[in-house]
Amino acid sequence: MPAETAAAVPRPPARTATAPVLTGAEAVVRSLEMLGVTDVFGLPGGAILPVYDPLMDSSALRHILVRHEQGAGHAAEGYAAASNRIGVAIATSGPGATNLVTAIADAYMDSVPIVCITGQVFSNLMGTDAFQEADIVGITMPITKHSFLVKDAAEIPAAIAAAFEIAGTGRPGPVLVDITKDAQQAEAPFVWPPKIDLPGYRPVTKAHGKQIQAAAQLIAEAKKPVLYVGGGVIRAQASAELRTLAESTGAPVVTTLMARGAFPDSHPQHLGMPGMHGTVPAVLALQEADLLVSLGARFDDRVTGKAALFAPNAKVVHVDIDPAEISKIRTADVPIVGDLKDVLVDLDVAFRAVSAGSSPDTAEWWSFLDGLRDEFPLGYTQPSDGLMSPQYVIQRIGELTGPEGIYAAGVGQHQMWAAQFIKYERPNAWLNSGGAGTMGYSVPAAMGAKVAEPDRHVWAIDGDGCFQMTNQELATCAINNIPIKVAIINNSSLGMVRQWQTLFYNGRYSHTDLNTGHDTVRIPDFVKLAEAYGCLAIRVEKEEDVDAAIKTALETNDRPVVIDFVVSADAMVWPMVPQGVSNSYVQYARDHAPAFEQED
Repeated sequence: MPAETAAAVPRPPARTATAPVLTGAEAVVRSLEMLGVTDVFGLPGGAILPVYDPLMDSSALRHILVRHEQGAGHAAEGYAAASNRIGVAIATSGPGATNLVTAIADAYMDSVPIVCITGQVFSNLMGTDAFQEADIVGITMPITKHSFLVKDAAEIPAAIAAAFEIAGTGRPGPVLVDITKDAQQAEAPFVWPPKIDLPGYRPVTKAHGKQIQAAAQLIAEAKKPVLYVGGGVIRAQASAELRTLAESTGAPVVTTLMARGAFPDSHPQHLGMPGMHGTVPAVLALQEADLLVSLGARFDDRVTGKAALFAPNAKVVHVDIDPAEISKIRTADVPIVGDLKDVLVDLDVAFRAVSAGSSPDTAEWWSFLDGLRDEFPLGYTQPSDGLMSPQYVIQRIGELTGPEGIYAAGVGQHQMWAAQFIKYERPNAWLNSGGAGTMGYSVPAAMGAKVAEPDRHVWAIDGDGCFQMTNQELATCAINNIPIKVAIINNSSLGMVRQWQTLFYNGRYSHTDLNTGHDTVRIPDFVKLAEAYGCLAIRVEKEEDVDAAIKTALETNDRPVVIDFVVSADAMVWPMVPQGVSNSYVQYARDHAPAFEQED
């Protein structure tokens, strides 16, 4: 969708008895208030400064001053992902706006609804390389659902209202509203609700009945069906409807990295996470299936492996709110465009009618899958270097905190271990950067989640590499009474890169040692760093001390807590199917721990 540009010359304000006349900056604040926003994350600067003046007077909006605009973006993401509300980030022009780009791209990949409001230089200076000028609309156009450029104060309420409408409907995602400084300073009548004109934006929510019937028939006839569940189920708030359909059909369920918690881990039909680091039963269920019912999943390469060899004998029912995803990677036999919350209800009704209330005969299929569960349970081996097992640490965090907690992971080995060894029983408990794989996501995302859900324990499970990218937001947490818990899984290296170097580069560890945990000199010393940021800081080097440290963190709610868990660098994420290879049964099941050799 192209950027929307308002008139270059502000119209003179028409003062009326019914519409108060506000500055554009006041209109920004009032619009957010009228939309029910309660929390925003931001950092002021010259081009957005007019907005920060009336923001100071708002009693409805809590502004949280971040230390870096990327932190504001990830905090908005964490806020949205934990609460199903739209997150808001504010930044100034130029570098302030470009610092949001990583978070915007991250939200776009993972369908997270956020609205980013940025200041822009005066409209008459645009295109002159003015101080702190950047074409943020052009920069973000490929990574937003829509980008607005507003040059007229009168257009601000409609632009912000439209941004929220676009971000939160259809396939959720980020929307940018860039407002010139003269538009912020000019006056115009504030009309609410504004008229929103979005020609061409008509998300399809109700699926076609014939497609629903066709999908139900395929499920009823399948001998080896699998419900392939993606993050779209969580974004659609359709977990209850998913469970109803799963129990009606009796089909096994796999939940992707983005869908962890969409279906309870404890449910007997759940096989775990599929993909590169998925469980053997989940991976092979997809590979051996005769029917894949894809629900809000996009056939990502981390799930399919070599796409041409993925689930070769399976028909595909593909359900997604975004028609662009249908048949993008794998041709769908039955394509269904619609909102999953409604589609799952319709599909369950249709299936019950087709099957006359009885589940398909999948006894042989379940016998095969249960055999895989028995033969290949998820586990890990103890390190031989005397250091702690990272899997054990993460597992204990999950067990002691419980399913009502929220877990925000960084990117890398610790992310995969957190996806594997914490049991997720509800949606919105697992936050991570799935599509973009953004290092630095965890701490600010946990901060945003804690703001959105203050009564829950919120953990940032981070690596020593990721943590050093955004740890400055600990200051934000300490000052604003946002008591997150941070578990640094400190293996003194860029762990996932090191794992690939071990497996594919003959152990040539080129520039992956971070020197953060295993030597007498720690650079930085995470305990001292955390204490400097006003946090309670603990270092744990022995497994017998793990539980006490976690319990102390859970009992501490007057400040953030940072635990430096010093773990083995030799621990690896297993199972592992390397990028670009087949998920075939023989290759995967024969030797599920070591990495497989590349195929031609």
